[in-house]
Amino acid sequence: MSLLKEQELQKILPIGGPSLKEVKKYLDKYNDEFIVIKCGGSVLINPNLFNIFIQDVAVLKKLGLSPIIVHGGGKRINNKLTELNIKSNFIKGLRVTDVKTISIVENVLIEFNKEIVNALKYQSCEAKRITSKERNIISVKPENKNLGFVGIPNKIKTNVLKEIIKANEIPVVAPLGINEDNQTFNVNADTAAGAIAKELKSRRLLLMTDIEGVIDTNNNLVSEITPEIANKMIEDEIVKGGMIPKINTCIDAVNNGVRGVVIIDGRKPHSILFELFSDKGAGTLIRK
Repeated sequence: MSLLKEQELQKILPIGGPSLKEVKKYLDKYNDEFIVIKCGGSVLINPNLFNIFIQDVAVLKKLGLSPIIVHGGGKRINNKLTELNIKSNFIKGLRVTDVKTISIVENVLIEFNKEIVNALKYQSCEAKRITSKERNIISVKPENKNLGFVGIPNKIKTNVLKEIIKANEIPVVAPLGINEDNQTFNVNADTAAGAIAKELKSRRLLLMTDIEGVIDTNNNLVSEITPEIANKMIEDEIVKGGMIPKINTCIDAVNNGVRGVVIIDGRKPHSILFELFSDKGAGTLIRK
């Protein structure tokens, strides 16, 4: 690596992120590889964390990686529904979505999608909106009739994603899908990100959350597990509640061609960069 190359790298990397030495060590590993990043939780409502997240994605792009963002929006949807005095019911962590709710969910997610794209453009990163209204890539079937308009992806148009990446832009995907009757469905953002990562056989799927990762019975962070151990942790109820669908998404992705899935703490600054470009990583890595 030439001196100039090092100087360029130094300019791109943020203060407080991984060191130049570590980044150089891992950079080649992700060349020509897809990195699917699902952002949710505090990252989406804390302006400081949101800005750091956008900067980190811009850093990945400037380093020559191919990031794809899938965003949630649960807390914003909750706020909007509360404001409109509409009560939400949940079944096993999934929002029951009736005809009135789906149009609100769709509007909130589309609006938010624009904000993310604009924030990336402000960081000199071209990005493209992918929603139920523009360039939709997710075809769905209903998850369960009791949930209403909640869908499971059954087809992903990866050609759209690849064209956007080829044009040197970042795809920003809202977790919305359309069924054969052109009806919009809400899709769990982890599930949507998992489906995209599987279709692309991505090198990494990063699920940003508000927790450190998988925690064992002694309250310690587990840095790496296999799908078998993850299943056992669900059986033994070490992993429970809202973490179960997240872990199931991880297991499914790893068993279907994704090289590694990481649950990372979005509350920690530069957690994406530390996961990809440092020895110790961040959060819990699930791989075979």
